[in-house]
Amino acid sequence: MIRDHFRILTVDLATGKGKVVTLEGRDTEAGGSGLAALLFNKYGHPDKPWDDPEQPLIFTIGPLTGYFPLMSKTVCGFKSPYHDQYGESHAGGRSALSLRFADLDGLVVTGKAERLSCLSIGSRHLELIDVHYMRGIDLQRSGKMLRKMIGGAGHRSIFRIGPAGENLSAYACITVDTYRHFGRLGGGAVMGSKNLKAIAIQGDGVFDLPEGKEYAELFEEVHKQLTTTDMMDKYHNLGTPVNVAVLNAIKALPIKNLQQTTDPNIKGITGETFADDTLLRNTACAGCPVGCIHIGFVREKFMEPNQYLYRQVSYDHEPIFATGSMLGMTNAFSVLSIIDMVEKMGLDVMSAGVALAWATEALDKGIISEKETLVPLKFDDAAGYKEAMQHLGLGSNDFYRLLAQGTLKAAEQYGGEDFACVLGQEMGGYATGEVFFTSQALGFRHSYLDSGGYSFDQKHEEKNVEEAVKFLLRDEQGRVLLTSMVACLFAREVYTDELLANCLNSLGYTTLADNMHQVAQHIQKLRWRLRLATGFDPAAVKIPKRFTEITTWKGTIDKKYLNNLKKEYAKRILELGKEEEKEPKKKAPKKEE
Repeated sequence: MIRDHFRILTVDLATGKGKVVTLEGRDTEAGGSGLAALLFNKYGHPDKPWDDPEQPLIFTIGPLTGYFPLMSKTVCGFKSPYHDQYGESHAGGRSALSLRFADLDGLVVTGKAERLSCLSIGSRHLELIDVHYMRGIDLQRSGKMLRKMIGGAGHRSIFRIGPAGENLSAYACITVDTYRHFGRLGGGAVMGSKNLKAIAIQGDGVFDLPEGKEYAELFEEVHKQLTTTDMMDKYHNLGTPVNVAVLNAIKALPIKNLQQTTDPNIKGITGETFADDTLLRNTACAGCPVGCIHIGFVREKFMEPNQYLYRQVSYDHEPIFATGSMLGMTNAFSVLSIIDMVEKMGLDVMSAGVALAWATEALDKGIISEKETLVPLKFDDAAGYKEAMQHLGLGSNDFYRLLAQGTLKAAEQYGGEDFACVLGQEMGGYATGEVFFTSQALGFRHSYLDSGGYSFDQKHEEKNVEEAVKFLLRDEQGRVLLTSMVACLFAREVYTDELLANCLNSLGYTTLADNMHQVAQHIQKLRWRLRLATGFDPAAVKIPKRFTEITTWKGTIDKKYLNNLKKEYAKRILELGKEEEKEPKKKAPKKEE
């Protein structure tokens, strides 16, 4: 299993056939984010639209997947329906280990199936299954059907889409094993455009671990660090929902479409309240000893007088922000009920929540009417938002179909661009200040995880453009290295450069271990070149007025500082993407199987 090349399965949905190719590049692209970029560079078409059948949908893992704890993520690369540019989304669950046990470093899916289908693959099989009868079926029902249809429980991972993906929503997600998601930038719509309801990956093979004491001792050391440090307490106990109260206290929590950044009545949706009142259990991605996934419950009456249905719903900070504070919700169970509908529809929860927050304010201001919303949207109205989420996923009318393409697209037609909370895509759950707004607006994935801009805001009161931009680029590079391994970013403080090098050396990847920084730089530049080649113009990105109107713990947003940050960061991105670099030769297949 430890090899100096990549083993990639390519599948053409139009024919239902696939082949395994081997590619060079382990020492230069590593895996994960680097491999996804390499594969898009090989199979992608920058000049064709995102929904062209020839565009690839790519899934990749890294050299440390399956060998060390929290190397548990899979990278999904595709041309995004949100902006028609190259992008990435990351997910956990059993996805990474299933690919590893299927003896694959990557999966590339092209073409379009004749009918709605499920692609089932393993180490020794490939099958395209007709599931046309699942069209329109929500994610919960289709998940039950697929699990009965496809065996391999425990070593199988199922990627699937809901109605939103079938309806080509620009922020439809790909749900992985119930509680995890390729959430941002619309990977679900890419699957929908290919008539692909699901992908089932059977981890039905085996692989050997390194012999000798070195690897075993190193594994034990890593495991100990991950389970006996503050990381375990932080992510296992309250998890990321602890951020709700923290951000509220420093006036950095987006509330009611970012009309507020703090609320004295926030207690009803804090991490502490969710844990005390709603928490059923913790679970974890495969290969993770931390268990950061928190599962709450929804109770619904289905028959009088007292017949109730219970469903389990996962939560963390981002869903709580998007369907909680952003919508003015004050009750934890109400938030879970909205998340539950988002899950059924297969929508990205952040984009969906922020989109409806904009729609609520637009309705209140008279920019749109109930003719468009079909529901009298009001902040803190759970029933209304549940219904609206269903309309958004189903595309019930022209308004919801347009809103499903992005909040700014709807605002451009109806008005209200000034208060559309969009930073490249609908914002993440942090209103910490200028550096974070810049990093998400211009970052590679328009994600709060591209770099720690939110952290920089909280630690630095000074307004030094050069230092802030240097931090963003340096932090991005470090995270790119981790997402090429592919590590969960929650483990970034444990997986230091030294520890990563030791892990790689223990598996025999000595060249990669010796050149990690050069590899990270190369991958960072490669990704930006792909992004620019597919149409990204960082200088043209706008930050809506609403982001300049808020007050944080540091005071009002400094418009001049924000503008200077944006200009300098855009300049540096263009330099990264256009800088001459001696490229490795085009990676041609070594052989086919």
